Amino acid sequence: MTTELMAGRQQNILQAIQDYGRQLFGFIRSRVKTNEDAEDILQDVWYQFSNQPEREAIESVSGWLYRVARNKITDRYRKKKNESLEDYSFYGEDGDVSFKEILLADKNNPETEHLRQLFWEELFTALDELPENQRSVFVMNELEDMTLQQIADLQGEKLKTTISRKRYAVLHLRKRLENLYNDIINY
Repeated sequence: MTTELMAGRQQNILQAIQDYGRQLFGFIRSRVKTNEDAEDILQDVWYQFSNQPEREAIESVSGWLYRVARNKITDRYRKKKNESLEDYSFYGEDGDVSFKEILLADKNNPETEHLRQLFWEELFTALDELPENQRSVFVMNELEDMTLQQIADLQGEKLKTTISRKRYAVLHLRKRLENLYNDIINY
């Protein structure tokens, strides 16, 4: 790529940021909970725009940017929609306690060590009950911190298929861990 062409592409990106940056941030911010989420999504939009090979062929830059922003917002909500361990908490004698606290608690405490071992045993037993494709998506996403898009690309599947597999896995695990959760609450 020639220096002139690269300079023109950079100018195109800078012009788009200048023209649409503030309004696009406001659009995103009005649809997410925090400034940090809005900044992350906006950065993803600019990254996708800068890597768009045929940027000059985009008829409406503003329409393209807002469509990508809406898609990124939707993706973020889909990813965050699933409950996490932090959503499972109960009130103990000392106040609010969650599964996460149990898992990260001091290993010298026999009670929390027992709960930690019990939780991991239940989790892996429940994971073993899942079909391989659901189990692998859950493990890669939750335990190995891969995005659902990365998993879909790695497995050669559509993103919606990967999202669906993760959803079924989460529903199963939520149901299975709910018994443990209730046992701990009623202990």
